[in-house]
Amino acid sequence: MKIFISADIEGVCGVTHWDEAKKGKGDYLEFAQQMTFEVNAACEGANEAGAKEIVIKDAHDSARNIFHNMLPLNTKLIKGWSGSSYIMVQELDESYDALIYIGYHSAGGIDGNPLSHTLNSNLQYIKLNGEYASEFLIHSYIAAYHNVPVVFLSGDKVLCEEVKGIDKNIVTVAVKEGRGDSTINIHPKLAIDQIKKGVKTAMSKDLSNYKINLPEKFELEVKYKNHIATTSKANYPSAELVDSHTIRFSSNDFMEMLKAIAFIC
Repeated sequence: MKIFISADIEGVCGVTHWDEAKKGKGDYLEFAQQMTFEVNAACEGANEAGAKEIVIKDAHDSARNIFHNMLPLNTKLIKGWSGSSYIMVQELDESYDALIYIGYHSAGGIDGNPLSHTLNSNLQYIKLNGEYASEFLIHSYIAAYHNVPVVFLSGDKVLCEEVKGIDKNIVTVAVKEGRGDSTINIHPKLAIDQIKKGVKTAMSKDLSNYKINLPEKFELEVKYKNHIATTSKANYPSAELVDSHTIRFSSNDFMEMLKAIAFIC
């Protein structure tokens, strides 16, 4: 089996403040290591379930957070950003048997994590078809487009609840719960253990039972925290400037919607 893992850091056990998520900050290294440990746990679970090849997208900030020499030999690590509209699942295609998310977090506009956001921390929110859109949802639609089943996610409790509402078969591990500007975390070693077991369980099931449906049409609404960027971003073809902070775009073409998200967001 060929597996894709997309890894972020705001949903990693213990991460609570931006200083723990920003390269160069004093608190960063501890949590980059925990991010690596959680990715490694997912790799070990996948390997025990029969994975032969694992491709990992480091999908946080600089995309240079994961220590590759701490991962199994059958892994490839995608570092940095190519500019692809696939963003956090760069290189995903029909050749993969499953998609796994590690360290994911609640959407911008939702109080599930002190660091809740979607794609860009300068945005108030992104909505798709009237609902707050998480990074999980956007990238899972890419997986659905390529018929790749989403089988596992670890992150904060509110996001795990969202995932179960979309597909109850997806195995989730909530490593923490957000409360205002604080988090309540399980033990980091317990998070690692539960991720490994959860991934193995998820991949041991019939993968055809995992299903996320791709909508037939898309209405994108993006609200910025600061009005300055709004005017230029509204130059995307067919985008509508709703007000000083908000842009709207509609399309029946999912690939066009992805391009709009990449430009506007």
